[in-house]
Amino acid sequence: MTSRETHGGNCGTAAVAGCAGHRDFAEYADDRDHRYANRGFAGFSSDGKTVWAHVHGSLEHDAPDHDRGEEWLVIDAADGTVLARTQTRTAAAGSVHVPHPDPGQMGLTIGEGQDGSPLRWGKWDGHALIVHSFGDEDRVLLGVSPSGDRLLTVTHDQDLLAVHLAADGSVVAELSADMLPPHPAFEEETTDDEAQAFLDYEGGFIDENTLVVGTVESDEEFGPGRHWLVDAVHMQLIDQITYPFEVPGLPKALGDGTWYTVSNLDHALHIWAL
Repeated sequence: MTSRETHGGNCGTAAVAGCAGHRDFAEYADDRDHRYANRGFAGFSSDGKTVWAHVHGSLEHDAPDHDRGEEWLVIDAADGTVLARTQTRTAAAGSVHVPHPDPGQMGLTIGEGQDGSPLRWGKWDGHALIVHSFGDEDRVLLGVSPSGDRLLTVTHDQDLLAVHLAADGSVVAELSADMLPPHPAFEEETTDDEAQAFLDYEGGFIDENTLVVGTVESDEEFGPGRHWLVDAVHMQLIDQITYPFEVPGLPKALGDGTWYTVSNLDHALHIWAL
């Protein structure tokens, strides 16, 4: 299956429930293609002083997933003290943290396989951890604007890109994948629905007003994957990015006017600017 159906659920993602086909992390601990243990995922706050961790609430090996419960922890990075914790009410196959410029805020995008992609937004004031749910359980968080005022998401089925207000998660502008042209190698007489471009689970803010996103997964059947510039204010397509050489993989925005890509064999990191 493609990642349109299994976001967060393959062996190479940060797995909470573990890798499909394996009963325990010990079965794939030494395999470099299985990079993550089956107990959760963590990320640093923007100032590096805290670690946010999404984990099973129970460490009992034989406990069924629905009895374990999943928790979100805020941990002191210096000594490992748990500063706050709360239930996420999810059943994750994988999760990814997206930091906010304010170290007291963090985004958590959760993959539940075909069941959806719950999005959690956490705010920690030094005493209590408050968690909000954004996106009707169907949004994958891609990035946060440099100012921290806006968030970028794509729907679980990869057909709609949206900018939200970070304050309350409300949608301020959207871009449908229908606005993206089919790959140039696509034969017009073909009626295959898969020829329609759809958005990747990667993208972000190049700067406060410009996004970079990809249609690499939907393009791969026809040729090289494409990257796109999008106006983050009006959510209008600006143009396809033209590179001086073929660039594989997905674009990853850095928020300072640049983005980066990784070479096909992971031998080189390329940083790009407009």
